[in-house]
Amino acid sequence: MVRKENMEGKEGKDWRGFYVKQHEEKKGQADSVINSVEQCSQSDSLNVIDYLHAIRCLKTMQFGFRDVQMLLLKQKLNVLLNLIGLHYCLNILQVPAFCITEALRIGKIVDRQVCVKWRHPGRWFYGFRIRDGYHSHCVYLEDLVTGEDDGKVLTVLERGATHEFLRVQVFMVNSPKQSPV
Repeated sequence: MVRKENMEGKEGKDWRGFYVKQHEEKKGQADSVINSVEQCSQSDSLNVIDYLHAIRCLKTMQFGFRDVQMLLLKQKLNVLLNLIGLHYCLNILQVPAFCITEALRIGKIVDRQVCVKWRHPGRWFYGFRIRDGYHSHCVYLEDLVTGEDDGKVLTVLERGATHEFLRVQVFMVNSPKQSPV
């Protein structure tokens, strides 16, 4: 009986060690994404190319919902990283909205706000060029999950800079360094 207890204790330690190792691995991977985004967002804004690159990195690293919740949906990180985690969970992992909303509440980031700015290219009208259209949309993270913005912001971010949208940028709201698109 003593041997059985020793074995159970050893298996428990092996399992815990494996879990700790996995968590440290994911934390290291998340840190690389966090550092990359923070370098690209020196002026409190992020170009859509860098934004989509961060999401692709999370997908390549095979992050799960719990990984994102523990490592990216935290109050100590900036709202751009929170948005990347939210977008990844919603569109890539297709986690139900109520789970993501709860994760935002647990992380105390439900009331954070981002502003997305983009430009529609102008067109020709009877030989005259019509100006480019400038758009911006500010939204709370929770509203992105619940669909309060009709999916407009996430659609613009998902498509990125294409023939339809030019110069897409994400800004932290109330940032003193916001510049026009």
